[in-house]
Amino acid sequence: MISKEDILKAHILIVDDIQADVILLKDILHEAGYKNINTTITPSTVSDLHHANGYDLILLDMQMSDMNGFEVMAELKSNLCDDYLPIFAITTQPEDKLRATAAGAKDIITRPFDISEINPRIQNQLEVRLLYKKLENYNQVLELTVQQRTAELSASEARYRCLIELASDWYWEQDEHGSFTIVSGPVREMLGIQTDPGDDSRPEVEQPTWNESEREELRDKIDSRQPFLDFVFSCVNPDGREQKFQVSGEPMFNQSARFIGYRGIGVELIVSNNMSEQGK
Repeated sequence: MISKEDILKAHILIVDDIQADVILLKDILHEAGYKNINTTITPSTVSDLHHANGYDLILLDMQMSDMNGFEVMAELKSNLCDDYLPIFAITTQPEDKLRATAAGAKDIITRPFDISEINPRIQNQLEVRLLYKKLENYNQVLELTVQQRTAELSASEARYRCLIELASDWYWEQDEHGSFTIVSGPVREMLGIQTDPGDDSRPEVEQPTWNESEREELRDKIDSRQPFLDFVFSCVNPDGREQKFQVSGEPMFNQSARFIGYRGIGVELIVSNNMSEQGK
């Protein structure tokens, strides 16, 4: 949480075009224990000063000659570098109080200054401001951490796929709806999915005959989101030659344990004398 020491170290800016009033309010705040107080009698410099110093509270006189407090607030609002900046409007005019509040002032203080009255309100606003800054810093650190972790995961995934491709003949991935996102190898054919639906321009080519019981068993495993290891799948080509494939796959889940798809690898087995052995 925010300590009293943190509050007393907050950066405060006093804006008033009358030097005597600036000195009076600064002395009052110093006596209350505030350590970082800046002042200006030139209201046109407030926006630049805030961008340079990042004040936690601005005490702003509303009745100034060259540029009044409402104009200063409008300029701050258009060039604000953060979403929460407490501004205390200093005024004795009743109509200015409502107008200042509508313009975004967090509080109103009047002369003569009574530190016992305004100090608790200043402390409350500074505590909110400092909590907001702490949360903003935390969110920035969290965002950076997520970006770094995402980059690490992407690099790890790339290495994983590279190793998988080196260790197998082909690789495949499906999304949560069963659509293939990466296909390398005969997975579509194994599952009985037409490779190019609606393409009537290609000449008809006799297709291999896949073992339907094996095909159904593999479909059931994928539909029920089960992992499978070294599942053997076979087909007979039009020339009578038998082919066998060995496939492995696993369901994928995100960090929230939500299913996001499947991925797997496969190799072709060499068929010799009606016996299969590992090919590559």
